[in-house]
Amino acid sequence: MTSPVTGNPLDRFRLDGRTALVTGARREIGRAIAEALGAVGARVAIHHAGTAEEAADAAAVVAGIGGGAQAFAADFAHEGAAAKLAADVTATFGQVDILVLNASIEILEPVGAITRTAYDRQMAINVWSTLELLQALVPPMGARGWGRVVTIGSVQQLSPAAEMLVYAGYKALQHNWAINLARQFTRQGVTVNNLAPGLIATARNAEQIATRGEQMQARIPAGRMGRPDDLVGAALLLCSDAGSYISGANLYVDGGRTVNL
Repeated sequence: MTSPVTGNPLDRFRLDGRTALVTGARREIGRAIAEALGAVGARVAIHHAGTAEEAADAAAVVAGIGGGAQAFAADFAHEGAAAKLAADVTATFGQVDILVLNASIEILEPVGAITRTAYDRQMAINVWSTLELLQALVPPMGARGWGRVVTIGSVQQLSPAAEMLVYAGYKALQHNWAINLARQFTRQGVTVNNLAPGLIATARNAEQIATRGEQMQARIPAGRMGRPDDLVGAALLLCSDAGSYISGANLYVDGGRTVNL
């Protein structure tokens, strides 16, 4: 029987000596999570897609975290970019203990107007890059006996918008993969969980907030839309020893929105 944890329970949230890779970490949700992981002691690899704007944003995140952080550019639209990112981060830090899969794109198209170009781009960036990172990093976590994987999902996986057939389907797939990997690797000390935000005030959501914000907010029991830092508490739980008995879970951070679906 496992012995109870003694001492300060907050110590279980510490990540000293651990290395985290957060994809899409140059702003908003990814940045908030990366900064939180750095604040509790983790070394953090800040992934961005490589444009000048993204590189500048990532540099600011690194500067804010301090010496334990480094930026890495990888455009997941390019074949093999995610696998190379995993190799580069591993070569720099020695290993990756925590993988937060936040980077994604969404292209809004009515079902009758979905193009092969848009579909292929979303599949490359959202699905294939995720698979490459999981293939490269999860088995080594299992071999070492400790690891954390957090996929950033969405309420779209449960209640898909009409214009998000491809994107919402990807989010449902990602949740399924988290369950599958939890079944395979939890016994080896690797937890895999899906963290699903609701309506968060981000640049991606700016247009729909501007046009339908009041209507959307009215469906949220909390009475407000979320902020990127609303994801931080749940992310720290799932990325640390404090969440070691949570695996295969889907956690909505949505102000209660899913209860009104």
